[in-house]
Amino acid sequence: MSITTKRGDDGKTDLLYGKRISKTDLRVETLGAIDELNTVLGLVRCHGLPELGEELDWVQEKLVGLMGELAVLPEDLTRYVEDGRPHVTAEDVTKIEGSARIIEEQGVDFKGWARPGAAGSLPAAFLDQGRTVCRRAERRVQSLARAQEGTLEQVLLFLNRLSDYLWLLARREEGRS
Repeated sequence: MSITTKRGDDGKTDLLYGKRISKTDLRVETLGAIDELNTVLGLVRCHGLPELGEELDWVQEKLVGLMGELAVLPEDLTRYVEDGRPHVTAEDVTKIEGSARIIEEQGVDFKGWARPGAAGSLPAAFLDQGRTVCRRAERRVQSLARAQEGTLEQVLLFLNRLSDYLWLLARREEGRS
């Protein structure tokens, strides 16, 4: 099977369950932001934070499921979940909150946080980039949720908590530099 299908030549792309939408649709923009976030987290994994490998792998797995959840139209979301496909749950939100809380309990240095990279830590700078991409993705999902009448509550909570978690990880990493 070739990745070059030419199906996108007309300016449309495929969603799950055979639906097609414009590549300029807010849903596609939202999926792109989540994909970019996943890529930034890959950079973090490759640049000096091996102790986060397992945790970041879990986050990236959740982001892939989240992209699947967003790659269906609202009328297909129930089918998506019933098919056993991965999606963000309240338990996922609780888990990321717990991870953030652990870092907070260890103590966080707020000094210099407004200038990513100033501490000389490449992983921390990538974490800050991930945080900003996560916030953008959250804004896109918020717009999509309004259009879908609020069906993305857990996704929004997860992204909000994830951006906090990434901020905390960056501060912790800077403190080690």
